[in-house]
Amino acid sequence: MGQQPITFLRQVMALCTYPNLLDSPSFPEDAKKRARRILQACGGNSLGSYSASQGVNCIREDVAAYITRRDGGMPADPDNIYLTTGASDGISTILKILVSGGGKSRTGVMIPIPQYPLYSAVISELDAIQVNYYLDEENCWALNVHELRRAVREAKNHCDPKVLCIINPGNPTGQVQSRKCIEDVIHFAWEEKLFLLADEVYQDNVYSPDCRFHSFKKVLYEMGPEYSNNVELASFHSTSKGYMGECGYRGGYMEVINLHPEIKGQLVKLLSVRLCPPVSGQAAMDIVVNPPVAGEESFEQFHKEKESVLGNLATKAKLTENLFNEVPGIHCNPLQGAMYAFPRIFIPTKAVEAAQAHKMAPDMFYCMKLLEETGICVVPGSGFGQREGTYHFRMTILPPVEKLKTVLQKVKDFHIKFLDKYA
Repeated sequence: MGQQPITFLRQVMALCTYPNLLDSPSFPEDAKKRARRILQACGGNSLGSYSASQGVNCIREDVAAYITRRDGGMPADPDNIYLTTGASDGISTILKILVSGGGKSRTGVMIPIPQYPLYSAVISELDAIQVNYYLDEENCWALNVHELRRAVREAKNHCDPKVLCIINPGNPTGQVQSRKCIEDVIHFAWEEKLFLLADEVYQDNVYSPDCRFHSFKKVLYEMGPEYSNNVELASFHSTSKGYMGECGYRGGYMEVINLHPEIKGQLVKLLSVRLCPPVSGQAAMDIVVNPPVAGEESFEQFHKEKESVLGNLATKAKLTENLFNEVPGIHCNPLQGAMYAFPRIFIPTKAVEAAQAHKMAPDMFYCMKLLEETGICVVPGSGFGQREGTYHFRMTILPPVEKLKTVLQKVKDFHIKFLDKYA
């Protein structure tokens, strides 16, 4: 998609992978300092050694320090930090220890609709019960507590709802939940004794000037001990998103709080089965949480590259929203955060009938036609879930601005022709 890697991250990774480079004058001293610290904490001073199952100790300490800074001094304990193979690994591991029972006592897992399909896949794999709650499209995909209450009430007839998943900022919908909304969700979880899963991998990707990322951990602690001592919370972050985009390293972490000591012991056992997350991914995560600071040699270049990536994404978010909303039959909510647009598309009755004749969902039919006629690949909304009778697709906003303009123009032209053909 044209995004260049962050120089500092790749420099430290190069030094960690091939330590002979530590003698090279081509690398800045602050990158060498990071690499030496990571290597000294690794068995045999090498990324090639296994680490502790929970992750390299000094990296977990750096993650805890990062969370403390991010949350305005709210303390984080390295012992509650688990390094993971991307955020996905952490999410599936936590769900594994939470799912139990059979019949009506089988664990119900509440997920937002539209959702990131990892959730439905893991729920299916663990034979848990998927409990859908719908985000409010008319209100910029906000999370509504009345809808959570409805979902829990109906779910109790056939399962035991125990887990509530939130994706903030949202994938595929791109919304950023307000602080008030997060407080309401935490209160609801406290009332219903639900385990909260906060998927916060897009926490750096906030574009709307009137939106801010609020971590569930910070809001939970600010709501006072009645909540902060009782609500169980696992929150997740990753090297794959943000301004880094280092998906292939498979680096991530989860912070788990208020877990009963015996359950914590079982979690560590479960993590031990997979030995450890990739140590190179752990090192990449360390650089994300421990970047250059003002006064260090690499700070200026790092800051410039980071702001350039995030500034470009903000520009592309606004461009995508504006251009989609110029097209008859397409409506796109503001892209407040994350990396995607999830526009609603009007599909005429004749096109719905043509899709049925091909035994396809109408939005899948639309997306296949778009792919065949333009070469543009988007994902149908039915892959994420959507309200009955509505159709969407998800499209990334990652391409460079000029290429994105071309893509959006092609989608516009295709959509107008599609409406004419099936009118």
